[in-house]
This record gives sequence, C-alpha cells and structure tokens, in this order.
Amino acid sequence: MSDIAAPSSDTLTADDLDFLSRPLLGFFSTATGPTPPQPRPVWFEATADGEIQLFTGPDSLKVRRLAADPRASIVVATPVEERERWISISGATRIETDGAAARELAARLADRYWDLDDPTRAQDLAEILADDWVRIVIRPDKIRRLSF
Repeated sequence: MSDIAAPSSDTLTADDLDFLSRPLLGFFSTATGPTPPQPRPVWFEATADGEIQLFTGPDSLKVRRLAADPRASIVVATPVEERERWISISGATRIETDGAAARELAARLADRYWDLDDPTRAQDLAEILADDWVRIVIRPDKIRRLSF
C-alpha cells in the first residue's frame, strides 16, 4: 500500500471541499486547557471560501477555551470500510454570535446528517432550533491531508 499525501497548505482544494461535504464527523479540539486536547465529535460545514464552521452553545467549554486561546483544529476521516483518507485543519477561530445564522447552520447540518422525514429526528431538530447557538469558524492556517 502506498500513500498519496498532498503537502501541507493553508487552502482547501476543490477535492478537499468535496470530501468535507460528506456527512462525516469531525473531531474538534481547542488549544487550551489544563490537560492535553480532548477532541469532541462535531457536525461541521466547509464554506465556499475555505473556512470550517460548526455550532455550539454560547456557554460551552469550547467557547470558554477559545476565549482564552482562539486556536483550534478539526480532523475528518473516512469510515473504516473505505480507503484511508483524512484531513486535519488548524487555525485561528472566531465566535459569531448571530443566533439566526447559527440556527440556519444547524438546520443545514441536520438535513445533511439526519433523515428529517423521521418524526423523531424532525422533533430533535425543532428542539435544537429552539435553543441559543453561536458559530465557531476556523480560518485555516495549516492543512494536512493523507489518502491511501
């Protein structure tokens, strides 16, 4: 098995954007904290201008840690039944407090990850949309990728 690794860069390619448009989980980590990074699985979206965005509660640990140090990373990988491929994106973040935009993102992601014709999932989404959310946006400054 030979690996085909693209060099590190700071820009998402069209191939990266295609890969990141799939309903895969990302593993998000902040740079701060008393212990080593503790990645959390998250829904995410890659934007057309090459940023990564996700939503979270305004009082979440992610937000508190990013207030102290805005650096974060996300790693996205293929499921085990597929050929190996992953992308790691790190950079500075910004917290966007426009709750309507965060809810719109949550609705798009729910449609991507869930079957919203399922009444249980539709109710789950309704409950999500009733809460307050912020968007975390990562502007990549380093992107690493690997595929076999």
